Amino acid sequence: MSEFRAFSAPGKALLAGGYLVLDPKYDALVVGLSARMHALAYPYDLLEKLDKFEVRVRSRQFKDGEWSYQVSPESGFIPVSVSGSKNPFIEKVIANVFNYFKPNMDDYCSRNLFVIDIFSDDAYHSQEDSVTRHYGSRNLSFHSHRIEEVPKTGLGSSAGLVTVLTTALASFFVPNLTDNVEGYRKVIHNLSQVAHCQAQGKIGSGFDVAAAAYGSIRYRRFPPKLISDLPDIGNVNYPDKLTHLVDEVDWNITIESNCLPSGLALWMGDIKSGSETVKLVQKVKKWYDSHLPESLEVYTELDHANSRFMDELSKLDRLHNSHDHYSGQIFEAIKKMTLVARSIRKSQTRCFRKITEESGADIEPPVQTKLLDDCQTLEGVLTCLIPGAGGYDAIVVIATQDADLKTQTAGDKRFSNVQWLDVCQADWGVRKEEEPETYFKK
Repeated sequence: MSEFRAFSAPGKALLAGGYLVLDPKYDALVVGLSARMHALAYPYDLLEKLDKFEVRVRSRQFKDGEWSYQVSPESGFIPVSVSGSKNPFIEKVIANVFNYFKPNMDDYCSRNLFVIDIFSDDAYHSQEDSVTRHYGSRNLSFHSHRIEEVPKTGLGSSAGLVTVLTTALASFFVPNLTDNVEGYRKVIHNLSQVAHCQAQGKIGSGFDVAAAAYGSIRYRRFPPKLISDLPDIGNVNYPDKLTHLVDEVDWNITIESNCLPSGLALWMGDIKSGSETVKLVQKVKKWYDSHLPESLEVYTELDHANSRFMDELSKLDRLHNSHDHYSGQIFEAIKKMTLVARSIRKSQTRCFRKITEESGADIEPPVQTKLLDDCQTLEGVLTCLIPGAGGYDAIVVIATQDADLKTQTAGDKRFSNVQWLDVCQADWGVRKEEEPETYFKK
């Protein structure tokens, strides 16, 4: 096993299924993004053997960005902070990875200090008034501001962190994981879902973790009971219950590879703001429960629009794959897809406006609707939307491959609050980086 190894996991954009993705009845489309979370892992040789494992996670992007925990079989692998700094996501990853692999102290001799460096690509946070710094020789970059102090762009930073950290930590216990991430993807995904839910203190839909593990997918969530039925970490039965859940239980989940067709490009625009997803979800849930059966009718209309959108994308993808190049037939199909996508958007906007007005949740506030309408006037744009839970995080535009939105919007006052992120669709999930040693060159 290589001394130094590096892994990365993608960000996400939920293109269809916002709010409905919380219900196991509905499908969603989530696209993996080229903006990635990174974890660089390496063991340390100690002069003397410790009586506990120690995991040290570091990040240059945080103030006081180092979290050190000790764990041991005797304590049920409950992480104990030895640095004073705590991070619930890191803690739950450590607890679940150790409880699943159950490492024996004697097998690691003096190598029981594990160090992992983590950082995120630029696009995870607003980039205004910051300076880009590069990491090593791979031209991987991040901004020099403290990321606690700037708005997020809604790409799924916590899900990406948990997934890539799970992968990196597991690589210490599985010698062939580094060269066989695909073979362990299900284990990585399941452990990451458990850790992410525990760290958040609630059981979410899991689409963000699924995208971090698998990339661009059509997704239907797992039953929340799978994770809520686990005993508390530290319970004598926790390791066996966790292993059974990860390895043997049918999660009844849908994860199917599904991406934008070739010839189309995804653009994301940062609105230099940010929304509190949890509060939005709480407001919408309260509205849904108090407005039945009318709210169910709204959700049904949204689901029909989402399914039609996903089906049309799949048709276009199949058509493109049956040709060596763009023919007149495909050109006509894109024109048709544009009309269909805009019709679907009208349906979605109508539903989201109704929910916004009746719930008080700014899913698609008027200022965002106006911005999306302006985007529709740009050359090459098929459709546009507010991804995920909506609000003010970011916008997504789907356009033809040759459309240049930066050039078209430069100097246009309608887009003065939009900063186009350097991000595109990237279909692969968590993976090993091919030349990890280049991360460490100074």
